[in-house]
Amino acid sequence: MKSIHVILPFHLLKLAGIGQGDEVSLEVDEPVTLNAVVDALERDWPPLRGTIRNPYKSTRRPLVRFFACGADISHNPLTDVLPEPIQCGDEPLIVIGAIAGG
Repeated sequence: MKSIHVILPFHLLKLAGIGQGDEVSLEVDEPVTLNAVVDALERDWPPLRGTIRNPYKSTRRPLVRFFACGADISHNPLTDVLPEPIQCGDEPLIVIGAIAGG
């Protein structure tokens, strides 16, 4: 297992009942992929189940974006291994809720 940091948007923090800050620490099974991170988030905070990833298709929700080491990795397969700085805990994985509308 690896210890990583994830920055979550306010609405997901509120839903999960996470009180302080915007960053959480997780123990994630290897290989450290987006799927593994979401699995750990849903394991540690059950109210997040289905909010980041569609539980039936195992795909990213359309208005959720992922950033790793300054790069948008939202359209990468959820099975891709995350960059080493994320795996080492040197950089956080950032989850952002996009806004749509006109």
